[in-house]
Amino acid sequence: MTTLFTKIIRGEIPAEKIFEDDQYLAFLDIRPIRPGHTLVIPKIEHDYIFTLDDATLAGLLPFAKRIVPALEQATGCLRVGVMVAGLEVPHTHVHLIPMTAISDLNFALARESSAEERTAMGAKIRAAL
Repeated sequence: MTTLFTKIIRGEIPAEKIFEDDQYLAFLDIRPIRPGHTLVIPKIEHDYIFTLDDATLAGLLPFAKRIVPALEQATGCLRVGVMVAGLEVPHTHVHLIPMTAISDLNFALARESSAEERTAMGAKIRAAL
């Protein structure tokens, strides 16, 4: 089964890409908890973070770390929270969520964002990279 995220990697589904290299991709969530909510994924299709091979797992957070200062600058948040839930899409992913309080890390706050909102936020984040 090909996941939604693999289709994004292949360019079959549009996404507001923030940053990528040959192994990982960061893009904006279409249902952000907070503006700037970014998903970071390995480009290999793998369901569960804790069964990733060691090398891929070891590179995931350093890749995500490169994006955090740009998220902070673009959103004005106090910190960027990190969550790994892993049930929404069967492809390993890390949520980077701009936050000002612990209560911001709540999936009940998620709302659909428009393509225009994602385009504008993506441009702000990329400009800060």
